[in-house]
Amino acid sequence: MVAFFVVAFLLSLSSSSFSQECRPGFLENMDFPGSDLTFLFSPSAEHCQKLCTQHPSCLFFTFTRSDWTRDNTFFRCYLKSTSSGEPASQTPLQGATSGFSLKACSQDLQPCFSETFENVDFPGADYRALFTPDYEECQRACTQDPGCQFFTFLKEGFSATSYRFKCHLKFSWSLPVIPDMEKRAGPVSGFSQRAQISRQQLDTACQSSLLPNTDIPGSDLIKLKAVSPEHCQVLCSAHPQCTYFSFVSNDFSCYLKNNGNSMVTRAKNGLTSGMPTRFCHVDENWIKLTYEEVNFKGSDIRSEVLDDAAACQRLCTETPACQFYTYFNENFSDQAARRRCFLKSAITIPAPPKVTKLDNVVSGFTLRNCLTSA
Repeated sequence: MVAFFVVAFLLSLSSSSFSQECRPGFLENMDFPGSDLTFLFSPSAEHCQKLCTQHPSCLFFTFTRSDWTRDNTFFRCYLKSTSSGEPASQTPLQGATSGFSLKACSQDLQPCFSETFENVDFPGADYRALFTPDYEECQRACTQDPGCQFFTFLKEGFSATSYRFKCHLKFSWSLPVIPDMEKRAGPVSGFSQRAQISRQQLDTACQSSLLPNTDIPGSDLIKLKAVSPEHCQVLCSAHPQCTYFSFVSNDFSCYLKNNGNSMVTRAKNGLTSGMPTRFCHVDENWIKLTYEEVNFKGSDIRSEVLDDAAACQRLCTETPACQFYTYFNENFSDQAARRRCFLKSAITIPAPPKVTKLDNVVSGFTLRNCLTSA
């Protein structure tokens, strides 16, 4: 249920572009050497291309397929960029597939990944396991579970007999996560106003479940950055293993916690704690606010000189790629950044933390987006 009200509020995919040319195809057995931004794991060139499209800076990529034989670095998606927007060179290379970002193309906001992958494992990111008779039922379980983004199913021939027919449901963020933020004089930050939280099946308004000046120590699951307690609560609500959270206001630390057995609170100034809101309509006012003296660091798509923060928010809202922004006012210490609006985004498609070869398993993705498209 959480996906209905969390995913919609910021999820978007770029249709703006570093280049006006749409190049959706692939170059088989071709490498774009160098110019790497980073690499992510991916099961296919199609999925790799979507990762490149959602990455704020990626313009082209090289993917190492399952038939890559030079070493064990298969299933790697190397995201790349140059100032010209073109690869510095192209080199024939067996087992590699290269291509370009689809930022210039008309894109689905929530792409469907219906392909399944035989003898491919998505290790890690597990939050739930159950036994199913086949991988199709495992994929259906993933599709029905709002927290599931991808899965791995262990077939009848799997080497460890006690784990055969086991279906592992796995999580990755389906809403933008801001990598870092800081308090600093000069910037104003906020979010795109384009998307509204879906109220489908969530007509009941959430009662306040925030506990001001309260800490819930221990049981940390993951530490993220959030701009407010309400933002931290949304992050907790999106993660299927989060049972409660604590937010530290002076450094924007959002501690998601996992303990289904007990919750011990203690008074502490500057902290707000609370519980997830998965089955009701969450208050969305925090999305509409602007945050003075807060800098959302990194994840820049592009920047423009504008008159004020309100104009920056409007530009972010009008730009399909933009999910959040930071505007630096005319008194900012860095003269080069004054009156500049930085549009920002983050990857939100299902992204396994690792992809490897493993006999007698099948992996794949949720079909929720496929059903929505249909």
